[in-house]
Amino acid sequence: MPKDHGIGARSKRREDVRFLTGTGHYTDDMAMQGQTYAVMVRSTVAHGKIVSIDTSEAAAMPGVLTIFTGEDFAEVGGNPAGWLIHSRDGSPMREPKRPVLAHGKVRHVGDAYAAVVAETYAQAKDAAEAVAAGTVIEELPAIVDLAAAVANADNRVHDEIPDNLCFDWGWIEDNREAVDAAMKSAEHVTVLELVNNRLVPNAMEPRSSIGEYHPASGEYKLTTTSQNPHLTKLLVCAFVLGIPEHKLTVVAPDVGGGFGSKIYHYGEEALVLAAAKKLGRPVRWTAERTESFLTDAHGRDHVTKIEVGAKKDGEIVAIRTTTLANVGAYLSNFSTATPTFLHGTLMAGPYKVPNVYVNLKAVFTNTAPVDAYRGAGRPEATYSLERAIDKMARELGLDPVEVRRKNLITPDMFPYTTPVALQYDTGNYQATLDKALEMADVAGFEARAAESKARGKLRGLGLSTWIEACGIAPSHLVGQLGSRVGLYDAATVRVSATGTIQVMTGAHSHGQGHETVFAQVVAEKLGIPEENVEIVHGDTSKIPFGMGSYGSRSLAVCGSAIDRAMDKIIDKGKKIAAHMLEASEGDITFENGSFAVAGTDKAKSFGEIAFSAYVPHNYPLETLEPGLEETAFYDPNNFTYPAGAYLCEVEVDPDTGSVDILSFTCADDFGNVMNPMVVEGQVHGGVVQGIGQAMIEHTAYDETGQLLTASYMDYAMPRADDVPMVTVDHSCATPCTHNPLGVKGCGEAGAIGSPPAVVNAVIDALQRGGYAHVTHIDMPLTPSRVWAAMRG
Repeated sequence: MPKDHGIGARSKRREDVRFLTGTGHYTDDMAMQGQTYAVMVRSTVAHGKIVSIDTSEAAAMPGVLTIFTGEDFAEVGGNPAGWLIHSRDGSPMREPKRPVLAHGKVRHVGDAYAAVVAETYAQAKDAAEAVAAGTVIEELPAIVDLAAAVANADNRVHDEIPDNLCFDWGWIEDNREAVDAAMKSAEHVTVLELVNNRLVPNAMEPRSSIGEYHPASGEYKLTTTSQNPHLTKLLVCAFVLGIPEHKLTVVAPDVGGGFGSKIYHYGEEALVLAAAKKLGRPVRWTAERTESFLTDAHGRDHVTKIEVGAKKDGEIVAIRTTTLANVGAYLSNFSTATPTFLHGTLMAGPYKVPNVYVNLKAVFTNTAPVDAYRGAGRPEATYSLERAIDKMARELGLDPVEVRRKNLITPDMFPYTTPVALQYDTGNYQATLDKALEMADVAGFEARAAESKARGKLRGLGLSTWIEACGIAPSHLVGQLGSRVGLYDAATVRVSATGTIQVMTGAHSHGQGHETVFAQVVAEKLGIPEENVEIVHGDTSKIPFGMGSYGSRSLAVCGSAIDRAMDKIIDKGKKIAAHMLEASEGDITFENGSFAVAGTDKAKSFGEIAFSAYVPHNYPLETLEPGLEETAFYDPNNFTYPAGAYLCEVEVDPDTGSVDILSFTCADDFGNVMNPMVVEGQVHGGVVQGIGQAMIEHTAYDETGQLLTASYMDYAMPRADDVPMVTVDHSCATPCTHNPLGVKGCGEAGAIGSPPAVVNAVIDALQRGGYAHVTHIDMPLTPSRVWAAMRG
């Protein structure tokens, strides 16, 4: 019988009440007394030398309070990358400064080189146009194409980097000779060149920031749309503006979606703080939608050659990939980790491949910075691998399902160490594959294909078996790999005298349902009603230092910190109960919200113990301090490894190339599931984003670096009629063995497994329909691309 509360219950998301009734508390909703408005002046060319900026006309316009240019920030620090990557030759990556405002040169369309602050938004906007009119920028040739960027030593995004190469990375370099030998001796080698197309994240809420400064105390406050307020605080204080850390509070209220693009610190956040100090008044900046297209960190953008060596029976003996990864004009905070340790380490997938080597070159171009977007490196790896395995199966005349089954790691092999240095702790990939095949009614596919053929349509079925690594950890290991931050998290559990609870967590919710799910976890463990638990997040003055929400880490890392803090609460409660019940502490049990003496009917409720902690009339004061509040830090000793099998069924119109997705089936292993409804919603959303990438989304720059897809008129987003109802199952669960909740993470899965399933389905439809020459089509599979591929 389904549970009605606690872990495993389908508790309704409590935060949805305010979101659905228009009472959410977003940054741009806030009206600060005396607030002013900032507008950024942005480059209209992709690459150019700033010759002069004349601000005199703008400064004299009504309402203008101050104007900043890049020269005002020339002496302050730059926004650094979070990971230091070394090239194959041992040299450190090239790391050019990313300034608050560009000075000397602009490096992509939308690069801000000045900012106007005025009494009203309209006044700031008018003055910004005047600054732009008074600016002379000598346009330089734009660097857009990845291969050309590396080949051209004279045309440089950054003058000090002659080949536009950030690094040339190999993983694992010691594997290289063995992989080359295995490829040379392989009975069959499949080669596939593909593009993982660039995406714009497109959260519902654009980025927005409000800076405040209080001269009497020297304290700053930044209210901003952040997935990771503590990281923003650290970067602003330690690297960009040099503010003493105890003088800055960063608050991230309700945030309308992020998908990775709001993890990072952006220059506008530092700008509004500097402006607030100069003016002594709050300064607000909110992006327009086209600004978001131009300046939010984009996702993906890889060009890859993948080779799969195999025996004639489909057994994989080696995988080798070479990738050019676009990092854009500047390094964003996780841009160096995403194509390396979040991508290369997943190139073995869920398969028992003995030899893997990954070479990746990160390239600077005159485009917006590229960083982690939902899935972050794992979709890129999965897409390359799953497309290549499908192509290999067809070349060998084998069933793509059975080729995967032959190569999947089996349950008796766990823990399993891959040749790319990950150790999968648990899984059952055969079970999720079988479940997906059953749910999708693969046995009935041929009959459905015949029915489609009778209507002049081509039906295809595409499979993707995937794995990802979540909850990046442990800190000591990632530190050796180049991470410049720790990847632990923390929580404080505060029990009031009446037994209600506040949980302060370093995680930040921007759509994941933390306020509901964390409360379920606490209620289950402490035996109290979920409504007695409040989750506090997003305010660095209230929460312990944490690393925010991304990479499906919230439950696995932050939830584990909460669990550890509750262990401390229970341990102290047992000491109090032992005193009150005149028993030995070792005889006290805690279950269903009651502290009891084992083998007796003597007991105290959780509420009674909490009250006694704050009203210590009968309390062991000689051994315990009053109060009931505990903090715990949790640093995982491994990643978690969600996995699954996805099946997509499509119908292709051979006359137009139009593709209809008829069904999509997901069989996932997320370990222990805290709230099935939230998990299903996360998978649905991820699948829709993956379908968007596969079918319609695409970020396009022309040869001069102009963004051709800078609005919803040109950048297509999935709509309701573009996607089917997604069928989701998570019954084939193998709990994680190294965190106390047994969870693995679910937030990115849908976006990882879905693009190759969609593309494989379309290729299958075309191959079945007589278009044997079509072995690959790059995403997005628009009707024009499919139609052109069919016609050679």
